Amino acid sequence: MLATIQSAVVVGVTGHSVSVEVHVSNGLPGYTLVGLPDASCRESRDRVRAAILSSGLKWPAKRVTINLAPTELRKHGASLDLPIALAILAASEQIPPDSLRHVGAVGELGLDGSVRAVPGLVCLADAISSTELIVPVEGARQAAVVRPGAVRSVEHLRPLVAALAGDEPVPSIVEPDPTGPVSEACTADLRHVRGQPMARWALEVAAAGGHHILLVGPPGAGKTMLASRLVGLLPPLANSRAIETTRVHSAAGLEVPSTGLIRTPPFRAPHHGASFVSMVGGGSSSLRPGEISCAHGGVLFLDELGEFPVSVLDSLRQPLEEGVVRVSRAARSATMPADFLLVAAMNPCPCGQGGTGGTCRCSDAARARYSRRLSGPLLDRFGIRVEVKPPDPSLLLDGPNEETSVEVAARVCSARQKANERGVRCNALLAHGQLETVAPLTAGAKNLLRVMLEEGQLTGRGLRQVRVLALTLADLDDDREPGKPLDVDVLHAAVGLRGVPASVFGEAA
Repeated sequence: MLATIQSAVVVGVTGHSVSVEVHVSNGLPGYTLVGLPDASCRESRDRVRAAILSSGLKWPAKRVTINLAPTELRKHGASLDLPIALAILAASEQIPPDSLRHVGAVGELGLDGSVRAVPGLVCLADAISSTELIVPVEGARQAAVVRPGAVRSVEHLRPLVAALAGDEPVPSIVEPDPTGPVSEACTADLRHVRGQPMARWALEVAAAGGHHILLVGPPGAGKTMLASRLVGLLPPLANSRAIETTRVHSAAGLEVPSTGLIRTPPFRAPHHGASFVSMVGGGSSSLRPGEISCAHGGVLFLDELGEFPVSVLDSLRQPLEEGVVRVSRAARSATMPADFLLVAAMNPCPCGQGGTGGTCRCSDAARARYSRRLSGPLLDRFGIRVEVKPPDPSLLLDGPNEETSVEVAARVCSARQKANERGVRCNALLAHGQLETVAPLTAGAKNLLRVMLEEGQLTGRGLRQVRVLALTLADLDDDREPGKPLDVDVLHAAVGLRGVPASVFGEAA
């Protein structure tokens, strides 16, 4: 007897449909699984057998052959446990074979017959085209986000079999939760940051225009404190972007809200000892998302930037330009989203005291080695580079109350709305051709940029970044006339935001 059911596996952040075919025939009892299963998938034999017996059902004392099609796709993980069990029961005529005709299933089976959640449920649900989809209770709302009106959740194999046999009611349809919170409260408020007016302003500009920002300063100056508050200035994720971010987090096995959709921009802060694969993504058995993909739609914070391996830092250059990362291995490849706002923090030198009044203890050679860890092309991709100096002690103790994240976020939202009217999510995404239309220059502004290019103070990429920065500054200025050409004053302010401490990077680039 032959039975077939639809399922899926995840490669990167994309689900791939898999047809689980089971043939039960006379002959010596045996179990054969073909179709490029990995070790965890081959171990389904023992899990499925124990789950069927624990549910009061019969394991066929016949020859069981299972094919996972297409055969050229490597199958990994335990997500195929549930469809394998259902197909075996249908092929052994313990449930009607026709009951699986329009049904897809994913889920891991416990030895007691319980149905457990698996990583990548959002990606898996999106890849299965069957009319109805059976998934574990945990994570059912995630699947319902991409397959509304088609998802049914189960906790145990036995009641599901009874429902398919017509002995019990089928599980009800799971719908996305429209009443869930749009975003979680951000506990790190910008009002706690005192004595850093320049850095606070740079953070606001970075959030408003989507500009990558580098904070350089001695230990204790407040770099990490500032970076942790950047995500609180960003608007909630739009629906399509929220689905993309949820898909990545689901594939990576990260926690997803009970509502099934991530609305708050994520904040990822990997340790400087993170490996190349953990940052970019990949792996030997499966291509899983890395930290840069998990930060999609939000903020990637690299603290102690100068301590990261050079290979890891240079691997960021292509994703920063294109918003995706392409991971290739001998057997497969995957393209994963990696559109994030990069905020990095570092000390000016190994001892951390460079540029603070001549207290640096580092030799010239040590300072040179430290600065060489950051390549010129990577530094050129930071639109904003700010020196964070130790704040005045009097401002820390008795300073005035600063603006809250909510107040600053309102201005950021207004600036991003102006970018939306130009057809982009933020100004950093404007194409060079669009700048000529939306950000024209006065004659004096053109002369200033021409001089900086001729003197080597700006690269071609730096020229574009200065113009985009200037446009963001204009958007944040409510008193500025809309459509007014960018003048010398606003360009000087933009160039100032790209300033770099000479003690670390030499001349500005």
